[in-house]
Amino acid sequence: MDAETSALPRIVGDAFTASAADAGSAWRLEPAERGLDANVIVLPAGDEIRAHTGPELDVVIVVLAGSGTLESDADAIALEPGRIVWLPARSPRRFVAGDDGLRYFSVHQRKLGLSIRSRPE
Repeated sequence: MDAETSALPRIVGDAFTASAADAGSAWRLEPAERGLDANVIVLPAGDEIRAHTGPELDVVIVVLAGSGTLESDADAIALEPGRIVWLPARSPRRFVAGDDGLRYFSVHQRKLGLSIRSRPE
């Protein structure tokens, strides 16, 4: 896609048909020139994303299918289809999938990748 057409809206995936072997990222936003990162995450029944502190940016998730729990230092949030959850930057979190697994869409500002640069002289 050339620079002239790269700024045009377009379909980039289908959150309901994206698939992963068993777990993990079933889909991710691929265009190189973008300001967002987005993923569809799949967790099988009873699986989890272990407790961790989130990145230095806000994240929004939308539960697409299944169920589960989002645990924080303060409480546990029930995850079910249609729920939109805001995860503030650096917030502690743990995801646990319910009996029917969990599928959610995640979006946040793009994380800048590492690059190798020469030192100025």
